Amino acid sequence: MSRLGTITRRTLLVGAVAVAGGAAFGIYQLRKPVVNPLRPEDGATLNPYLIIDQQGITIIAPRAEMGQGVHTTLAALVAEELDADWEQLRVLHGPPAAAYYNAALAHGALPVPDYAMKDWQRSVTAGIGAATKLLGLQVTGGSTSTVDAFERMRLAGASAREALKAVAAERLGVEAGVLRTEAGRVIAPDGREIDYRDLAEAAASVSVPQAELRHPNDWKLLGRSLPRTDMRAKVTGQAQYSTDIVLPGMKFATVRICPYLGGGMAGFDASPALAVPGVEQVLDLGDGIAVVASNTWAAMQGAEAAVIDWTPSPLPATPDAMVAQIARAFEEKPNSTMRDQGRPDEQSAGIEVEYRVPFLAHSTMEPMGATAHLQDGHLTLWVGNQAPREHVKVAADAAGIEAENVTLHTPFLGGGFGRRVETDITRQAARIAALMPGVPIRLTWSREEDMRHDFYRPAAIARMRGAVEDGRATLLDAKIAAPSVTRAAIGRLTGRNLGGPDKGHVEGAFDQPYAIPHYRVAGHLADLDVPIGFWRAVGNSFNGFFHDCFIDELAHAAGADPLQFRLDHVAPESPVAAGVLEAVRDLSGWGAPVPDGTGRGVAMVWSFGTPTAVVIDLTRDGAGPIRIARAFMACDPGLVLDPAIVRAQMESGLIYGLSAAMSGEITFTDGRADQGNFPDYDALRMFNAPRVEVAIVQDNPHMGGVGEPGTPPAMAALANALFALTGMRVRSLPLSRHAEFLI
Repeated sequence: MSRLGTITRRTLLVGAVAVAGGAAFGIYQLRKPVVNPLRPEDGATLNPYLIIDQQGITIIAPRAEMGQGVHTTLAALVAEELDADWEQLRVLHGPPAAAYYNAALAHGALPVPDYAMKDWQRSVTAGIGAATKLLGLQVTGGSTSTVDAFERMRLAGASAREALKAVAAERLGVEAGVLRTEAGRVIAPDGREIDYRDLAEAAASVSVPQAELRHPNDWKLLGRSLPRTDMRAKVTGQAQYSTDIVLPGMKFATVRICPYLGGGMAGFDASPALAVPGVEQVLDLGDGIAVVASNTWAAMQGAEAAVIDWTPSPLPATPDAMVAQIARAFEEKPNSTMRDQGRPDEQSAGIEVEYRVPFLAHSTMEPMGATAHLQDGHLTLWVGNQAPREHVKVAADAAGIEAENVTLHTPFLGGGFGRRVETDITRQAARIAALMPGVPIRLTWSREEDMRHDFYRPAAIARMRGAVEDGRATLLDAKIAAPSVTRAAIGRLTGRNLGGPDKGHVEGAFDQPYAIPHYRVAGHLADLDVPIGFWRAVGNSFNGFFHDCFIDELAHAAGADPLQFRLDHVAPESPVAAGVLEAVRDLSGWGAPVPDGTGRGVAMVWSFGTPTAVVIDLTRDGAGPIRIARAFMACDPGLVLDPAIVRAQMESGLIYGLSAAMSGEITFTDGRADQGNFPDYDALRMFNAPRVEVAIVQDNPHMGGVGEPGTPPAMAALANALFALTGMRVRSLPLSRHAEFLI
């Protein structure tokens, strides 16, 4: 297999990475070619996304594979244009490099709803996206991976194809235009063939030819469900994660950090830990300890045995006090009013209610972990992450070396959901390795450490006012209070305090396609220093619940069918969003009589460029527990590159959202998370998960994401179905606090 060798400074001006256009400032830098970071030990690299050597074709994926199937889709983008043999491809995660910047992260930069963006506004965001090359943000997140790669990686394949044809034409003595390509070969009209492997070295040195991208009608791979590139390794147990790495002389470590958030460590007694068989060292990390042992279980037992004097947390002492501090944000001037239509203050409200949601943990299947080895001043790391360049910087700082002396490998991630953007595990692994130079260290957190040291989805409160008249909503006035994820997470990544209106704080509420004459959404930023970060769907995860449940309340106040009420208000604003409501209506058979003991709820949220509608059927047999029986989903992400992956991501987002809505809750006492493992913080299992059906619509003229849009409407649809079943309007999550579910 081709291996990624030493980073090279060789620059290739290829269509895959050259940026056309730019902003008024630094336009030269924006158009300047990026550095190709690839140099295989043998073979040829035609651009940052492709290596061809004597063993075959390796496609370099710039984004992390964390179960979402992105390596399959990104590889297909290159393979489609390259005419590679899909069954023979290999896919590797790319090294930390500016070449793999994610321009699509800027798509939400303007304070404009996605559904209402004009072409000139999309052009502006494209310019901003080009500017992200200067920052080199190599981030997997925001449901942007395919959107970002769609053109660049196809151009990589197309330009490589034409370069290979140009070399073949010279060797065969024919015009390049008469040659065709198929399954990794260039084929002449007379049947002569040359394998790509025999052309690659020469092709890497030719001028990059202009290449036309193929029309979707001519696609052979894209647009259909492909065998996933990670499937075989995962089902056979060959897939490697951060804590699967085995190195000679390896030691095993875990950490125990102050559980009282914002607190520290006054001192510790290591002797009980050192008395545990297998424990070899206890290291002082300042805010906690690292225990190093001959195996991971011994390290964890030693960490539990250590006697540690923790200092207290500055956070409010009780969950109620924390909620009260969030509510105080309503007393201050709003940070943003991104939607302010009509005259809301002059309208009488028929409904005034408050919604609340709790803090949530990411609870990834794979706890946080990393493998690190500092040898001769060079640090090698294996860590599942969503932002490789940021992890390199943090690792270098923690080890006291320069960033060029860090090699970071990104293996498979056992779930990310935004958690693995954070660099805390990398900092710890690098620091432990620096304290034990020459010794490979495998660091694994316990589940309790993972859950109590998360960067949580924030708790949030919404105060809603609304009115209906003649069957229509006339007023929707929302105030939303929560700590700011954007400021917390971006501040950690960039080291800068962001100012200005916080769009992410109100996404999922201000940007929904409803035609309501008096419509206002104000965001209030709460001052509460709980570690928070990106959680699947970010602000949409709570605002989608607030907004859509309130739409449901307005529908019932109007005496209207809940789905038709949404459709009547959405259709004038967005035919695309109306299309997903119609699709989920037809898929679920909405409107037909439902059996006794069944409650049916609907929700629709537009997020990450993709409107998604969900219908949930709840059932209950007599006085027994409530079961989530069926779920119907419809989404419109625009052009679909792999239907099976879209369906899988929609189902995944749905289950994640249903789990959170039904039972997800992190509470704090004296600044310490009360929940520490799955018995305290459960998720849906196979026996209580619904049967799911997904309809994919492709009327959206712009490509949207699919990793996160299934989560927000799942939460709201579940609450709305509970109302339909029981007549109980629950305005705070988790729902298991208010009703008995099958768990």
